[in-house]
Amino acid sequence: MLEIPTHLGRPLPSTTSPGPSAAPADPQDESAYADTFYGQVGGHQTFKKIIHVFYQGIAADPVLRAMYPEEDLAPAEHRMLMFIEQYWGGPRTYLEERGHPRLRMRHVPYALTPEARDRWLAAMRKGVDAAELSPMHEATLWDYLERAAHSLVNAASEPSQAP
Repeated sequence: MLEIPTHLGRPLPSTTSPGPSAAPADPQDESAYADTFYGQVGGHQTFKKIIHVFYQGIAADPVLRAMYPEEDLAPAEHRMLMFIEQYWGGPRTYLEERGHPRLRMRHVPYALTPEARDRWLAAMRKGVDAAELSPMHEATLWDYLERAAHSLVNAASEPSQAP
């Protein structure tokens, strides 16, 4: 199971992690996150683009879309944005509004098959590509996303229907 940090985020290997007491007074002050992955890739606007493009993929995929009970995907998009920003060193808004992410627990109600994982990763790949990150940042982010997606699979694939 992947640990989800609740401090200021996951630093790049070459940086040190600021402690919780180093939280900026103003979460909108992007300069306060300069030493985090979040700040290094462009902060809120970068993650907003990634998650928005990802949710366009969710909306267009019938398998993934069926996992979202809300008619409007905007609230889910907002929750994902808060989560991913916090994870990578941005504002702690997710923790403040929703508590600990409890990633696996929140996904238990859904049958997350290897097919669903692959569809999720395909939608996320489009979001990551849209951000045009540096190769190092892209590889770091993608490594996490792949590991997270694989860790959330909780159901077997549907048996194939042979004629």
